[in-house]
Amino acid sequence: MTRRTEIAERLLDVQERIAVAAKKAQRDPSEITLIAVTKSFPISDIEILSQLGVQEFGENRDSDAAPKAAAVPGRWHFQGQIQSNKLKSICSWAHVIHSLDELRHFEVIEKFATHPLEIFLQVNLDGLAERGGAAIESLYPLASIIQAHPVHRLAGLMAVAPLGIDPEIAFGNLHEIQRGFLRDFPSAKSLSAGMSQDFETAISHGATHLRIGSQIMGSR
Repeated sequence: MTRRTEIAERLLDVQERIAVAAKKAQRDPSEITLIAVTKSFPISDIEILSQLGVQEFGENRDSDAAPKAAAVPGRWHFQGQIQSNKLKSICSWAHVIHSLDELRHFEVIEKFATHPLEIFLQVNLDGLAERGGAAIESLYPLASIIQAHPVHRLAGLMAVAPLGIDPEIAFGNLHEIQRGFLRDFPSAKSLSAGMSQDFETAISHGATHLRIGSQIMGSR
């Protein structure tokens, strides 16, 4: 089996599973954005994805993403934990940032971003620091600042289901958090949630952006 065939079959399987999960949740699959997470995979794999019609690519590390984004046109998403010393570079290639949780990082974005960015605020669902994010209460002031910004756009919320917690519970909690958030920020309707192991559950709780790596790319 060629690498192109492998990726094509995996991609089709994920797309079909998204469609089934959306139908089960009485949702339109067209409102769900599939982001192919390409971390640790070579540019040749991303070129295959592009040839297969994928235009949304996700990366966790700036050093890996910058050359890939330069080589393959598309809409590039940064979803890793933000490091201040990498943020200037991230702003040069990313179109969407999924993991903002501090005002000081948005101040760097304001200073260095060369184009408008869509920004998700990362909610921490278990109070532990390992996966990043912040408590929703601390994100409201940041959301207000971004929403009022003339260039960058507040897209919505993002979260990672914590290890050891049933994704059904984690994403159920996230959906409730989002409902409260939308009362104050009704235009920030997007919800970035769900990865390879739990994206169908995330769809059932309103996810609009899925960050899927290994189910498409295989093991590295």
